[in-house]
Amino acid sequence: MKLNERSLAFYATCDSPADNAGFLYKRGERHTAYHRRWFVLKGNMLFYFEERDSREPVGVIVLEGCNVELCDSAENFAFAIRFGGSKSRTYVLAAESQAAMESWVKSLSRASFDYMRLVVRELEKQLQEMSRGLPA
Repeated sequence: MKLNERSLAFYATCDSPADNAGFLYKRGERHTAYHRRWFVLKGNMLFYFEERDSREPVGVIVLEGCNVELCDSAENFAFAIRFGGSKSRTYVLAAESQAAMESWVKSLSRASFDYMRLVVRELEKQLQEMSRGLPA
């Protein structure tokens, strides 16, 4: 499947349901001030926009191979999306409340295909165990 800016922008703003959406504060990479952005999580892609009504995302984070963890920050309710490797970027985000932070950390941790693969394997295992226990 070929992805380009137009197809990503369409996917980010189409009517398909989001796994999570809301305002978060994102710390800049060069200028370390926090900026309030509208985030939309769809599958394993985390889109962020200038405003809630923006038609095109400012950026997208593909959540494969990352860890989501709480972090120390001057901002309350902060967490980080870390990728493996020495030159990989770490995204520092902050929610507006404890409940929002917990919701985001939970949904982001479950967003990768690796996590979904584990869930499917576990469900298949449970199904096999149940089918063995049923009389023929």
